[in-house]
Amino acid sequence: MKQYIRSFIHFLSEEKGLSQSTLESYERDIAHFISFAEKRDITSPEQIGRSHIVMYLGQLKQLGRAASTMTRNAVTIRLFFKYLIREHLVTHDPSIDMETPKVEKKLPQVLSLDEVERLLSSPDDSTPQGMRDKAMLELIYATGIRVSELISLNVDDIYGELKFVRCIGNSGKERIIPMTGVSAKCIQSYLEGMRPKLLKHHTDEQALFVNQLGTRLTRQGFWKILKKYAKEAGIEKDITPHTLRHSFAAHLIENGADLRSVQEMLGHADISTTQIYTHVTKRNMKEVYESHHPRAKLNFS
Repeated sequence: MKQYIRSFIHFLSEEKGLSQSTLESYERDIAHFISFAEKRDITSPEQIGRSHIVMYLGQLKQLGRAASTMTRNAVTIRLFFKYLIREHLVTHDPSIDMETPKVEKKLPQVLSLDEVERLLSSPDDSTPQGMRDKAMLELIYATGIRVSELISLNVDDIYGELKFVRCIGNSGKERIIPMTGVSAKCIQSYLEGMRPKLLKHHTDEQALFVNQLGTRLTRQGFWKILKKYAKEAGIEKDITPHTLRHSFAAHLIENGADLRSVQEMLGHADISTTQIYTHVTKRNMKEVYESHHPRAKLNFS
């Protein structure tokens, strides 16, 4: 049955427009499920029944897998049978109407305004690397773009005078996002004065943000840069590139931005994904109240 994996992943790529990392997760999940089935002498997808899927998910639970992992595996199996039905490789779908584990939605971690200011002030913009890093941090907080979108930007994706950036999301859809005057100014300073020093002999490089070799900065490279400045800024939270994206959205909504506009800027297909940031702002409001109201901590028992 392993011969179906490659065509299944191609099906997901074409039909769903998923990111490479998501496709890799689905490929890993379905490969494990097929191995599970083959160990039970199942040689054809038609032989797989609901009991096999239940047994497999039960095994994942016994191994201590998180509910989110089990849910993703269940979704992968459903998509696999959807593909098999479409290709007329099976006549029935044993995954229909199966319940999946309930996943507790965790609120995303965001930085406070003070932490953002400390982080953005950390790079030394008198050096080529420092100016590049400041421009990147300012841009990602100003626009909320994903790190994959950030490192994929080319020079001609920036419209500094108009203060907007053009980026291509994971699904291949183009977004036009406004940016702050500060971020536009930082990028202009980087492009005019510091990027040429980093390019060295790679003068035809189109990437907006380049490394010390003069080639496109990688996701891992940005991760290391962010960790470095978070430490220098004294931020104790376990910060990731997505933390800045979360902070961008939460701070916008906290200051009165409407959900639809934030949804469009983030590139969310479903507004329910954006709505989680309203819960973040409510949580922050409660923390501020309990920390600062003079009678919030009085004990009347």
